[in-house]
Amino acid sequence: MRVVSGIQPTGNLHLGNYLGAIRNWVKMQDEMECLYFLADLHAISMPHVPSELTANTREMAAALLACGLDTDKAILFNQAQVPAHAELQWLLTGTARMGWLNRMTQFKDKSGKNREGASIALFTYPVLQAADVLLYQATHVPVGEDQKQHLELARDIAQKFNTDFGNGKDIFTLPNPIIPKATARIMSLRDGSAKMSKSDPSDMSRINLTDDADTILSKIKKAKTDPEPLPSEPDGLEGRAEAKNLVGIYAAFADEAVADTLSRFGGQGFGTFKPALAEIVVEHFRPISTRFSELKDDHEQIGAALAKGAAKARELSAPTLKAAYAALGLLR
Repeated sequence: MRVVSGIQPTGNLHLGNYLGAIRNWVKMQDEMECLYFLADLHAISMPHVPSELTANTREMAAALLACGLDTDKAILFNQAQVPAHAELQWLLTGTARMGWLNRMTQFKDKSGKNREGASIALFTYPVLQAADVLLYQATHVPVGEDQKQHLELARDIAQKFNTDFGNGKDIFTLPNPIIPKATARIMSLRDGSAKMSKSDPSDMSRINLTDDADTILSKIKKAKTDPEPLPSEPDGLEGRAEAKNLVGIYAAFADEAVADTLSRFGGQGFGTFKPALAEIVVEHFRPISTRFSELKDDHEQIGAALAKGAAKARELSAPTLKAAYAALGLLR
């Protein structure tokens, strides 16, 4: 199995990113061949400040390493150091169809009412995503609910390219999804109906991996709840979005089922539960925070780690890119 996955360097990682993706990345590096990239080419599809993109890319690399990614086990790099991503995207734009891209919900969400003012990069973003995984003959891609559509598009592009230009051979592997082990969908600490997001203007809505112990304690203490005690069974959380979110976070960190968490805290109020939740989060993040503090300003070490990964990625991507050029009849 070869797994490819990426994340945009648009600011601090938060608890939702960690439980939803990063923790699984760390586990997978011991089980299969993994390539993880910082999607800086994707980041320029939206308005951005160049100096902030540079800083965010370094900071996110430091955070991933602090979370346990090992560059001797997995390949970690940023897209911009592997030009084959952009090259293959262009080669695939001849195969992708306008109708396919028009159905992508993420473009509609991000462009809002100003579709005419959105960048072409935002519209063709899914083709670059397809290139990201097809370039390495990925067999599997970890996906959440919001990325399933993009992986299906990558498969459609690969299938059509193989059919149109493969001459009886498969130029690209059709990647399959990896659905991570069921974890709670992490919601905002201020609104249980909204996903935890780094774009939320309120920093109190999320727990950042860079938050210190006192900040985490304060955010959990002030997290929105209801006046009722916790139920003893999961069914009792229905209609209680904030309670369900906090219990789900505890269960994820304790690596147990929600039912097990409720069997321990059922009947107790949030005055008892919140300190216990804060303690388990703080203790889990303590070594991550310490390591991040050591790495975040060490530009030389971060640069070396990304360069090491990029060199490996360029080597792995070269045969696929060469085959795609040849299949299209392009002389190089």
